[in-house]
Amino acid sequence: GAVQIALGWACWKTYAGRPETNLGLRHRCVGMEILGKSLFGNGQSVDSALAIPTLKASLAMRRRYWPQDESEILNTQSNLANCLDEAERYDESLVLQREAYARRVALFGVSHELSILSGSNIGATLLKVNKWDEAKTLLGDQLLPVARQSLGSDHDLTLTINLNIAIALLYLNSGDGLLEAETILKDQVQRRRRVFGPAHPN
Repeated sequence: GAVQIALGWACWKTYAGRPETNLGLRHRCVGMEILGKSLFGNGQSVDSALAIPTLKASLAMRRRYWPQDESEILNTQSNLANCLDEAERYDESLVLQREAYARRVALFGVSHELSILSGSNIGATLLKVNKWDEAKTLLGDQLLPVARQSLGSDHDLTLTINLNIAIALLYLNSGDGLLEAETILKDQVQRRRRVFGPAHPN
């Protein structure tokens, strides 16, 4: 909450005046990113007016000064996409999410957890903009088989993908789809109780 935001501002102020050497620029970039993440990840509200331009500036710096650090660029890009998503700027978020997913697949392969996570984030945003068919296809045909094979059926990310498939099926509201959604949700309850315990909020 407020403590995290205060720490984010303190980090930015600490590094803002550093000399424009490679190390100084890196410190400044990290400070900007910590501030941006704290502004939208404080668990209370999204201060998008500050968080989004801060994360955009951090992403621009990484692309300009360290284009070879593609993994870090993708992390920053994903943080910005998440912030845009939280601010309900879904179209902008989807553009960045799709770019990050494509690059992670190219860098790490479709079976890497970060690639699966990036794809899952796209699916979750598609649900928010009522693109049920596209979400179902991405989550069910492309991501779920890979997640089961690479991470296992009881992995939290696999369970999240399955849950979002059920949500898409419920909104599509077809007879067979509703039965499939019911089967998925029953399986979800059993798996989550077994994996997380009955007292866990998920």
